[in-house]
Amino acid sequence: IEAVLPAFGELISNPAEHLLVFFSDRLAVSLREQGYSAQEVDAVLALQPARLGEVPRRLAAVRAFAALPESTALAAANKRVGNILKKADTAVHAKVDETLLQETAERALYAALQSVAPQAQLAFEQGDYTASLQVLAALRTPVDAFFDSVMVNADDAALKTNRLGLLATLHQAMNQVADLSRLAA
Repeated sequence: IEAVLPAFGELISNPAEHLLVFFSDRLAVSLREQGYSAQEVDAVLALQPARLGEVPRRLAAVRAFAALPESTALAAANKRVGNILKKADTAVHAKVDETLLQETAERALYAALQSVAPQAQLAFEQGDYTASLQVLAALRTPVDAFFDSVMVNADDAALKTNRLGLLATLHQAMNQVADLSRLAA
């Protein structure tokens, strides 16, 4: 590819990006033809996995996750978290000051993340994408409780930053294998 690029001169700008988009589009079509849903394919390819050989295992993990009773609520919550983080006025870091956790629900979510995230991370690092996503199902109850009773955009700037950090930590844990928000209806 690099050898023929000079022949095209300036007709092709940013060829690497164009090729990546082309290959990604072709891969998505091929995967849908193999029976994967558009949502499953989009969820996996949204993260642009470095190794294409991982895509089938990630798809299998997403399909298994989607079959869980908790998946719909967690996918919707993940989408909500992503939207909240996008709308934040400043850069948000996945950092939580435990001393600033005031509400019972935010403490419960933090505790659940402290338990679940390392398990999900370990499974992810071992290439067990299904286990990585399955363990996240335990977060449904604390995530639901958090959104039912915690005001993320608190008047106190430190509380707001800490709550956004908690959500960033959640988002990070939930989106290693695939962008689960793509599974939300």
